[in-house]
Amino acid sequence: MSKEQETILLVEDNHKDVLLLQRALRKANILNPVQVVNDGDAAVMYLSGQEPYGDRTLYPLPVLVLLDLKLPRRSGIEVLMWLRQQPKLKRLPVVVLSSSKEYADINNVYDIGVNAYIVKPVAFNELVEIVMTLNLHWIIFNEKPQI
Repeated sequence: MSKEQETILLVEDNHKDVLLLQRALRKANILNPVQVVNDGDAAVMYLSGQEPYGDRTLYPLPVLVLLDLKLPRRSGIEVLMWLRQQPKLKRLPVVVLSSSKEYADINNVYDIGVNAYIVKPVAFNELVEIVMTLNLHWIIFNEKPQI
């Protein structure tokens, strides 16, 4: 599989959080293309290949979904519930990145089948560390080390 096919889908409605995560990925030398959608309905449309996301060369299925919980139109929990009911997508790795520290939210998404729950850090360097840790667990392309 080529790098172009190893897409990460970021489902996040906060533009600042999108920019921070993209910056953290670059700082961690992660080269995967990142597709961004900003609400739960768009996430479901993307994952199911509905228009405007029907062209899989432009909008490939991701190898990893980074999902916020508090989203407009359809919550992250609703997206996760939908995803886990799709036979061809139910094993797709999903990591929730949320500002919520509520045990009810955390327990609920684990019951639905999330792979990991991470509270969004305040410090940028912590976000870079989180991204590097995600890289250890899921297939993400790294830049070759400089020698």
